[in-house]
Amino acid sequence: MQLNQEVAALKLGDGVRSCTIGAGVLFNDTRARRGGTLAIRAVVFDYGMVLTDAQEPVAHAKLREITGLPAERFEALYWADRHAYDEGKLTGLEFWQKLLRAAGLEVAEGTAEELNLWDARMWTTENPEMLRWQLELKRRGFLTAILSNMGDNVLENMKREFDWLSRFDVLVWSYQLRMAKPEAAIYQHVVKELGIGAEEALFVDDKLVNIEAARALGMKAIQFWSVAKLRADLVTAGYSGELPLP
Repeated sequence: MQLNQEVAALKLGDGVRSCTIGAGVLFNDTRARRGGTLAIRAVVFDYGMVLTDAQEPVAHAKLREITGLPAERFEALYWADRHAYDEGKLTGLEFWQKLLRAAGLEVAEGTAEELNLWDARMWTTENPEMLRWQLELKRRGFLTAILSNMGDNVLENMKREFDWLSRFDVLVWSYQLRMAKPEAAIYQHVVKELGIGAEEALFVDDKLVNIEAARALGMKAIQFWSVAKLRADLVTAGYSGELPLP
């Protein structure tokens, strides 16, 4: 409730900006320098395991129950083609149809559709502390973006459940661009949409390979483990003087 009240209190005149992929972003073009480097003007968030909590356990259990697969076998099959799904090479339904074939399972009609629905639910969770931090960043005039490896069905469910997606200035979903992290082009796309240089962006992601790819392009980047660890890492990196802490 408190988070919803904070969202309602935001006005366009208070520095809130909104855009979608391809739209322009308004910003203050003053480029302050800190220690000889360009200051941070935007924070780019990963979605899963950063803005979200852990996978929703009931949904995860339901996927295992429907397939009847042992945990290790299920996880191996689930992640085998997940990147292709995130790249838009497979739809959500095609992803589950392929998994069922790979598992050698003979299932009732409609099973792939049911799995697709539970899969979307599994990834539709929230991390309230990180969402509050995003609100505070906007209040302070920072741009914010989501850069996520994301498949079609999961995103459609998120749009139905999360009105806070509209608070971000830029939303980049991998399947829509037919590319995914850690490809350099998707990072270049998000900074271009934000209208800033790579060195003016701080990227937060839970996967080291994605962090390293961002750093290789000149972005500042911190691997996410928990809110407490992020707070400590921001201080250690010397960013607490220019960014509010989560």
